[in-house]
Amino acid sequence: MHNLTPLSGLLGGALIGLGAAALMLLTGRLAGVSGILGGLLRAAPSDRDWRIAFVAGLIAAPLIAALFGAPLPRPVMTSSLAIVAIGGLLVGFGSRMGNGCTSGHGVCGFARLSARSIAATMIFMLTAFATVAIVRHGFGG
Repeated sequence: MHNLTPLSGLLGGALIGLGAAALMLLTGRLAGVSGILGGLLRAAPSDRDWRIAFVAGLIAAPLIAALFGAPLPRPVMTSSLAIVAIGGLLVGFGSRMGNGCTSGHGVCGFARLSARSIAATMIFMLTAFATVAIVRHGFGG
């Protein structure tokens, strides 16, 4: 299955970059999703509104796009719900352990030339390459 969509990928990436830059310029905050969501769970009342708006925007954006005719893809579950839940917990644990998620390190940290974020992004990418190689050519047949 190949779903290469360079134009929509370029537009989406530009919008993510624009949104991250706007959040940084207007509020001085980073657009790392795990940090925003984690901060929402323990935020002071004065810090809660923008975090709620950000998370609501993440949820609302594809729904609004669907109203204008953009396809709303239906996720395909190739594993059991238990495996997906365990994977989600591991991702959450990893983002906590790495002091941020891929969006925070890859988009915001890399743009700020943060050595820690550049190293983290390189590790994310190498791990992804290794995982694909193992699944496609190793254990996954």
